[in-house]
Amino acid sequence: MENPSLHDQRLAFVTGLLLDANTRRVLDLGCGAGRLLASLMQEPGFTQVTGLDASASALAVARCELAAHVASGRLVLLHGQVFTPHPGAGDADAVTLVEVIEHLDPQRLSEAERCVFGHYRPPLVVVTTPNVEYNPLLGLREGQRRDPEHRFEWPRNRFRAWAAGVAKRNGYRVQTGGIGPADADAGSPTQYAIFRRSPA
Repeated sequence: MENPSLHDQRLAFVTGLLLDANTRRVLDLGCGAGRLLASLMQEPGFTQVTGLDASASALAVARCELAAHVASGRLVLLHGQVFTPHPGAGDADAVTLVEVIEHLDPQRLSEAERCVFGHYRPPLVVVTTPNVEYNPLLGLREGQRRDPEHRFEWPRNRFRAWAAGVAKRNGYRVQTGGIGPADADAGSPTQYAIFRRSPA
């Protein structure tokens, strides 16, 4: 399975990317227990951060561990689905989905696309997901997924094709790449897509 440090590398990558983009307001969809939220709260440049998740228990953990930030109003936690617009989400400069899309069924993935790129429509969207080609290097058997709750894990060409389609359909430009140690054949364990909204 994944080395815990890989998750830390993902969080550092996403946080750094958002900082470089001068992002102030972030909507983290599928925030879980708040690992990315905690990283963002360490940076004063993020003035409003919202985390949304379908798991009430995960949100309870985030609310407990990040209580001071919630109390200050700088962090808002919402219960909801990534594929359904939430009226409390407000406007965001960036939307993040870190290791989220692989938990969605294909129909829900299309609904999430419409929600993120049609309803929220932020200037910047960051998506990360496992690269299935790297799984054998993690000791996984063929067909075995990194988490039993994953509905799919894509190879790089499938992810790039999906990202290109999302960008084209919604008026965004997209850049893809990898996070973590890269293998010459298998690539990196995590793959990312950075969507930037095209000028009107």
